[in-house]
Amino acid sequence: MKKIILAIEGMTCSACSNGLEKYLNKQKGVNSASVNLVMANASIEYDEKMLSIDDLNEFVKQAGFISLGEYKDIKVESKNKKEKIKFIIFTILAVILMYISMGHMINLPTIQFLDPHTNPINYIIALLILTLAFICYGFDILKNGYKNLIHFTPNMDTLVGIGVIASFGYSIYNMVQVFLGNHHEVMNLYFESSAIVIYFIKLGRYIDGISKDKTKEAIQKLVQVTPESAILKIGTEEKEVTLDQINKGDILIARPGDKIAVDGKIVNGKTHLDESFITGESKPTAKEVGDRVIAGSINYDGYIEYEAEKIGKESTISEIVRLVIEASNTKAPIAKIADKVSGIFVPVVIIIAILTFISYLILGNDFSTAITTFVTVLVVACPCSLGLATPLAIVVAEGLCATNGIVVKKSEILENAQKVDTIVLDKTGTLTYGKLKIAKTLNYSDIKEDEILKIAGSIEAKSTHPIAKAFTDYLDENKIEKINVDSFENIAGLGLKANIENDEYILGNRKILEKYNIDNKYEADESSLSNAGNSIVYIVKNKEVIALVGINDILRENSKEIINILNKKGIKTIMLTGDNEETAKKIAEEIGISDVIANVMPSQKADTIKKLKKENKFVMMCGDGINDSVALTASDIGVSVNNATDIAMDSSDVILTKNDLMCIVNLIDISKKTVRNIKQNLFWAFFYNALMIPIAIGILKPLNITINPMFASLAMVLSSITVILNTLRIKL
Repeated sequence: MKKIILAIEGMTCSACSNGLEKYLNKQKGVNSASVNLVMANASIEYDEKMLSIDDLNEFVKQAGFISLGEYKDIKVESKNKKEKIKFIIFTILAVILMYISMGHMINLPTIQFLDPHTNPINYIIALLILTLAFICYGFDILKNGYKNLIHFTPNMDTLVGIGVIASFGYSIYNMVQVFLGNHHEVMNLYFESSAIVIYFIKLGRYIDGISKDKTKEAIQKLVQVTPESAILKIGTEEKEVTLDQINKGDILIARPGDKIAVDGKIVNGKTHLDESFITGESKPTAKEVGDRVIAGSINYDGYIEYEAEKIGKESTISEIVRLVIEASNTKAPIAKIADKVSGIFVPVVIIIAILTFISYLILGNDFSTAITTFVTVLVVACPCSLGLATPLAIVVAEGLCATNGIVVKKSEILENAQKVDTIVLDKTGTLTYGKLKIAKTLNYSDIKEDEILKIAGSIEAKSTHPIAKAFTDYLDENKIEKINVDSFENIAGLGLKANIENDEYILGNRKILEKYNIDNKYEADESSLSNAGNSIVYIVKNKEVIALVGINDILRENSKEIINILNKKGIKTIMLTGDNEETAKKIAEEIGISDVIANVMPSQKADTIKKLKKENKFVMMCGDGINDSVALTASDIGVSVNNATDIAMDSSDVILTKNDLMCIVNLIDISKKTVRNIKQNLFWAFFYNALMIPIAIGILKPLNITINPMFASLAMVLSSITVILNTLRIKL
């Protein structure tokens, strides 16, 4: 099976997307199809042995829409000058049309040669010409409506098209009657209704288009972070090339201030890179030979050469964009309610309109009243707001997640995250940073702490021991320059010895003090640091201990705050780790987690998740996405807290590109807001149709409450605007 996303043109409401989706799923060779109204695309999984892309394009055409080929990127199409001018012109024409047709009814000054009473022929010709202009303006609506009708997938355009043609046809009939001398029929013309309905539909779509584009802007920003060109190194020469000209294995150059062009690995030089756009880390990250670089990162202060490894669609940024687009093409369970309703809504409305028309004639009303009511029912019932209610909220929420460092693979996660009542967290790399850091320094001298660590870091920089990296990372993160070290000596199993200027320094564990007969007065402090899970480094200057440093895989800065927030929300938190129970319990106690499950193998983690689910818990599992992959898959929602270069892990449902657990809290909050917003949108969409259709039929005529086609189209536009504005509140 192969998967492709096609860009679709011509969809205007949920009945369109629903009809196309049903049509595609009926085709032999199509395994599954999901159509997204807001993103204007269709995600299709198909058997490539049976079908080609041309076949899929033909299916889309048969359903009454246009396939624009593979959906390559997110485009925010700004309304160009020509489109705006056209809209302004038709706004002016709409005002003129309304003035000519209805001005005399509200005692506005009458244009004599267009007076319907004294010059009915001129009056009719003027209305006809203006209306024909609007029919040309809205020809796409009529064309789409007709196509969807003959393909048995009637949509909003079908309702509008039938209404406009019925109103226009009846007006043409009465126009002929006037030309034949029946001048009283001049008051039974409804040209302006046909024209103004089209105008308001176009107005709604113009506003709708702008709002849809805004929902894509946050995602598009990810695409724009990469530069348009790069410096390619060929031997000893340098050449500026476009990204399309870069091949895997090419050596590229980045100078201070340059952006990294593609994902790769440093082969020469060292620098600091600003990766905040994807990792959320505000401090530049130290990079040297062998370290990975991400496309779009800004080279802060050094010269580097790096080898291209991931180009084009393989890059981290492209992967994030692909995941977001795919997520927007999956349907949340709540969306299926609107799909089912809209799928039967349009045919039902057409039947109601026809029955209303027939009933009016049977009850003795004139043909003019019956046809006007028929058109009004069709126009007022257009399910535009119903179609926007769910997909627009999902896309806005997807964009909000993307800007907050949360990549959601399936849109159903946005509905389900608010159900989470239990969160299981791995310890190493999730609650902790996953690498050794300086946890605590006890200073026993008059030397400043930073100066002590500067000395220690300069000595440790010459060592390859894992503990050494904790010191060198500290210097890099705090932009502390190393100092010259002389007479460096590595004392196997004990520590290091070196000279700086005229002073002798010794770094190591307690045994190194014994080797050099150095008095140790700080065993109690060492014991205290050890009990907290630290590895110990003594720093000795000229045979005297000046500091004691605890090295540990320390907790993330906001771990305690996050657990506290989750506890207040009533969400149970559990630490699940392969570490020993004593260490795990100390860390759990420090951050406020009461339930600890320790000494478990990766396979046993999945069993723990399954056990919790059997207890009817809705479980979110947060891990590093590698050792925890089985548990992530077993959970209701798997969240990967990992480096962005591993963004495409199949085991998780959610990827936190910021590597910050606060994103979990944000995801749950966004989920609650999104579901609440969708329910509000569906309520207003259903309430609007439930209220307006009876009024259009004429049930409230005894109370002098009526509506005509023009006001029906305006009401429809206002209902859509209400849904759009309510949805955009998610961003607040």
